[in-house]
Amino acid sequence: MSRLRFLNRRDETPVMELQRSNPVRFGMVVLVLIAVFVYFGFTKHIPFKHGFRLHATFASSLNIAKKSPVRIAGVPVGKVSSVKREGETGVVTMEIEKQGLPIHRDATAKIRPRIFLEGNYFVDLDPGSPSSPTVSSGYTLPITQTADPVQIDQLLTALNSDTRSNLQTFLAEYGDALTRKPTPAEDAQQDPEVRGLNAAQAFNKSFNYSPAALRGSAITLQALGGTEKHDISGLVKAIDHTTGELNVHEQQLGELIGNFDTFLGSFAAQSTSLSAAVAELPSTLHHASTAFVAVDRLLPPLQAFAVDIVPGVEQTPATIQATLPWIKQVRGLLGPQELGGVAKGLRAGAPALAALVATQPPFLKQTELLSKCLTKVFYPAGETKIQDGASSSGLPNQQEFFNALVGFNAGAQSFDGNGPFQRLLTTGGPENVVTPPSTLPLNPAKGPQLAATTSLTPLGTRPRVPSTEPPYKPLVACYTQALPNFNGPLSQGPADGGGA
Repeated sequence: MSRLRFLNRRDETPVMELQRSNPVRFGMVVLVLIAVFVYFGFTKHIPFKHGFRLHATFASSLNIAKKSPVRIAGVPVGKVSSVKREGETGVVTMEIEKQGLPIHRDATAKIRPRIFLEGNYFVDLDPGSPSSPTVSSGYTLPITQTADPVQIDQLLTALNSDTRSNLQTFLAEYGDALTRKPTPAEDAQQDPEVRGLNAAQAFNKSFNYSPAALRGSAITLQALGGTEKHDISGLVKAIDHTTGELNVHEQQLGELIGNFDTFLGSFAAQSTSLSAAVAELPSTLHHASTAFVAVDRLLPPLQAFAVDIVPGVEQTPATIQATLPWIKQVRGLLGPQELGGVAKGLRAGAPALAALVATQPPFLKQTELLSKCLTKVFYPAGETKIQDGASSSGLPNQQEFFNALVGFNAGAQSFDGNGPFQRLLTTGGPENVVTPPSTLPLNPAKGPQLAATTSLTPLGTRPRVPSTEPPYKPLVACYTQALPNFNGPLSQGPADGGGA
C-alpha cells in the first residue's frame, strides 16, 4: 500500500514547476479571457450568431443611424444593426429581441424623433395584426409599410408665401368676425339672449352654460371608460390598428374622402326625404328590437337545422346523379311525340274551353241558389221531427219519409220466402166517413165530397185542411222562404172525428 502511494505521488507534477514551465502561454490565456469578458460586457451578443433580423425599406433613412433603438409601443425590443442605400431608398436592418416577436406580414415601421433629452431618432415598429401571417428572420417590409418623420424644412416648404398670406387673411377675417356688430336682419335670427352682441361677447356668455356642459362631458367621459376591465386598452388597440391601416393605405384614404364628399352631397340633395326617414327611425328601431329578439330565439333552432341538414347536403351530389335519368325521361315526355302533342291539341281546344268557362257564371249562380235552398230550407225541413202524440216516432221528417217508402215497398210486394202470393183489399164497415166540400183551386171539381166506410171510428183528422191555398211565388228565391211549420196549429186538426 505504501509503495503504491509513493508511486502516485512521484507521478504528480509539482505546482511550482507548472507555474514556471511556460509564462508566455499563461499570459496568452489571461489575455483571451479578458478579451472575452470585454466583448460580452459591451456587445452582449454571442459571436457568429445573430437574433431575428428584420429589414425595412424607407424613402429616406437620413435620420436613423446604427444602434438606434427599435421600440414597440414605447418598449425597446431591439436596435438598428445597419443602414445602407439601395437605389433611391434606404434599407434599415434591425435586430429584434425575443420579446418583440412575432412580426406579422402587415407590420409597419416609422422613424420617429425621440424626446428632447434623448435626442436622435428611433424606429417605431408595429408588429401587425394577429390575423395576418407571421414572417421569418430576414423579411423585408416594403416601402408602402414604412414612414419617415416630417422635417422642419418640409414644414417651412409647405408654408409658402401664398399659404402665409392666406393664414394672415384668415386671422384678420377671424378677428373681424369676432368683433363685428351684427345687422338687424342677423339679430332677428338669433336667440334673444345674444341679440345685439358681437361674436366674442356671445362666446363669453356661452361660459355661463359651461358647468352643466362640463358635467355632461364628465358623465360622457366616465361612460367612455367602459364597464369592464381593459375596455379602454382594447379601444386604444383597435384605434391604433385602424389608424395603422389608414396610414398604410394613404392613397385609398384620399380617394375615400373625395368619394365621401360626393356621397354627402347626395345626402344634402335629399335632405327633405332624409328628414322624413329619420322621423320614422324611432318606430323602426322599436320594431327592429322586437325583430332581433325573435331572431335571437330563432338562431338555436337554425343552428340545429344547419347541423341536421349537413347529411342531406352531403347526399346532394348522389341525388343529382340519380335525378339525371329522370330528367332525361321528362324531356322525352314533354317532347312533340308525347305531352308536347297533347299541349298542341289543348292549345287548339283552348278557345272552346274559354267559351265554356264564360257560360259558367250563370250556371254557378243558379247552383248557388239551389245550394242555399237546400241548406236553408230543404235540409232543415227534412230534419224537423213531427209531433204526432202517442204515434210520434221521434225520427226526423226525411228519415220517416224513407221509412214509409220501405213500408210501402214491403206492403206492395207480391213475393216472399214462401213464393208468390196475391193481396186482397177488403173494404167496408159500420162507420161512414164523409169529407167536407173541397174549396181549393187545385181541385178542378170544386165542391164534391169524398165518402168511405171504415170498421173503426176515426179519432180525428190531421193536418187540418187550410181554408185558402198557400200563395205560390215562383219569382221569389227559395232560400228566402219561411220553413213549413209541421207542428203548428193546422197540424193538430179537428179532434171530433170530423173531416173539416
